[in-house]
Amino acid sequence: MTHEEHVVLVNAEGEAIGTAPKSAVHGADTPLHLAFSCYVFDGKGRVLLTRRASHKRTWPGVWTNSCCGHPLPGEPTAEAVTRRLSYELGLDATGFELVLPGFSYRAVMGDGTVEHELCPVYRAVVDTDARPNPDEVGATRWMPWDEFTHGVMSGLLAISPWCGEQVPLLIALGPDPAAWAAADPSGLPPAARSPWQGAPA
Repeated sequence: MTHEEHVVLVNAEGEAIGTAPKSAVHGADTPLHLAFSCYVFDGKGRVLLTRRASHKRTWPGVWTNSCCGHPLPGEPTAEAVTRRLSYELGLDATGFELVLPGFSYRAVMGDGTVEHELCPVYRAVVDTDARPNPDEVGATRWMPWDEFTHGVMSGLLAISPWCGEQVPLLIALGPDPAAWAAADPSGLPPAARSPWQGAPA
């Protein structure tokens, strides 16, 4: 028997308040829930971009950062990053670091569907190429970081709304992603520091 995946719902203070089925949580009144974003780099300082699969519920076919996902109820956020990098991209990135612990956003699609996430951001470095899962990823490409950030900031590169909001914050960390200082985990929202242990709603 397959169990439906749930996401962790959070309040304005970032505290877990329950769970909801992932399949039902995205609509016109999407509640704030816990997620993460990850930017994957190679040894040349290039960032891995992914195009969301065309059947995705939110922003199908749109280019975005390397990987996004939702921690499962009771799952530490770092474990969720490892799980989704493996599932979406076939990458074993055991060495990754938190860089933007408190990022959150709300975005609305043209059809009124809302994405509303408390979304810590991580950086990972890999030495192998991705093996994208077509259920999640339509295409991938490596791009030099400065070329990517210039494209986003100039509006020449169409990108997901959360990635568009994250890029200026990442630029502020410094021009070389390899030199970004890891963020203090104490800056994570409470729901990401202490995984939800309640039963699914």
